[in-house]
Amino acid sequence: MKKIFEIALALTLVCGLSFATGCASRHQSDQPTTITIWHVYGGQTDSPLNDLIEAFNNTVGVEEGIRVEVAMVSDNKNIHNGIVAAASGDPGAPELPDLFVSYPKTVLSLPDQNILVDYRDYFQEDELDAFVPAFLEEGEVGGRLVCLPFAKSTELFFVNKTGFNRFSAATGVTMDSLRTWEGLFEACCIYEEWTDGLTPEIENDGKAFFAHDYHFNYFQVGVESLNAPFFDGEDISLSPTFAYVWQPYARAAIDGGLWLGGGYATDPLRTGEVLASVGSSASVLYYTNEVIRDDNSTETIEFEIMPCPTFADGEKMVMQRGAGICMVKSTPEKEQAAIRFLKWLIEPERNTQFAVSAGYMPVVQEAYEACLPQYVEGLTDQKYAELYRAYIETLQEYTFFRAPLTDSYLQIEDSFESNVRKHLSAARNSFIESGDQSAPVLERHISDSYEQFKKGLESTLD
Repeated sequence: MKKIFEIALALTLVCGLSFATGCASRHQSDQPTTITIWHVYGGQTDSPLNDLIEAFNNTVGVEEGIRVEVAMVSDNKNIHNGIVAAASGDPGAPELPDLFVSYPKTVLSLPDQNILVDYRDYFQEDELDAFVPAFLEEGEVGGRLVCLPFAKSTELFFVNKTGFNRFSAATGVTMDSLRTWEGLFEACCIYEEWTDGLTPEIENDGKAFFAHDYHFNYFQVGVESLNAPFFDGEDISLSPTFAYVWQPYARAAIDGGLWLGGGYATDPLRTGEVLASVGSSASVLYYTNEVIRDDNSTETIEFEIMPCPTFADGEKMVMQRGAGICMVKSTPEKEQAAIRFLKWLIEPERNTQFAVSAGYMPVVQEAYEACLPQYVEGLTDQKYAELYRAYIETLQEYTFFRAPLTDSYLQIEDSFESNVRKHLSAARNSFIESGDQSAPVLERHISDSYEQFKKGLESTLD
């Protein structure tokens, strides 16, 4: 009996241990693998990507024990700064997320690019072949695929059609004349003069007509479209073609028709400070069919959306935009969970659903034949219908320009942007203060501003 008792006790202990181990194992499996993401698509409470993430968490996530948490929704600049600070271990910097939306220029700014996975380790060749080749190529840095394309955009031309119709009726400027840079900048000068004349009792209160999201993009694409190189190695080539591109831009700025304020071009268009802008096609996500002015007065408007203007004698060329998703190396479990989420996101139907809801284009080839046409046909929002009409025209007629992958690109871009705004704003103020608005005086300020810009750029890049 004693022996039987000892055997029974041993069996009880073994079974109890097995039961406890089984409970622990089941308890652990009940805890989902959590991955964090920083992205740029909308706001924290109004984002088409957040909606998709919630759908994933409630379906595949529940079934497979994965949870995606949105840790930040911001703009590209803030995410760039946050990622670089976190990767560099700066005091007070947040912890690196598992996934973040980024351009290759952010990857180039990292102290160690090897903290990111190479997606070729996780995607089969046939899976990579499903992407639009040009989109996939843009995500390569140093021979590694580190930015997985998710949604791509380009630059488009947005016009407050309601406000423009009033301007057109008074001055005769047509919408078609805005299709070239020459015509657009002439309209800028006419608009400034026209709005200044609306209040003759107030001097020099004419308004800007046009804002560009990135002055840098206007110049680099403009120069390249005229069959000249914008870059000379790691430096900007300040060639005669560059000077040619400077002339109409500076004239419109110094005359007051070109917006030189900070921030994105969406802001002055939404508040009625300008009537037109060039910005990412995804800017449509931030527009409503209403202008809200600084005095809180509002106006319901319609948009006209067109392909980006080009030089009359230049090639139809436009910037390719749209970031990719980078993954930070972590544990095998987290990396596999993140890959499962990403592959779910880029399934053709889902990728198209997101792209159309956010003003982007899908990144997988099948979406263009099987999904996109029916989504576009079903659009009821006037802005989005205009957007995809312009997008399709751009895809058919334009060549896409991709920024070069150089270590100095971001520094050059930042220096260029600040110097353009600084020296054109100074020239504008000097022109007004001169009290002489004649053409010769304007031309002198254009020439002087170019020389000051060149000096400022050279000093900041040395």
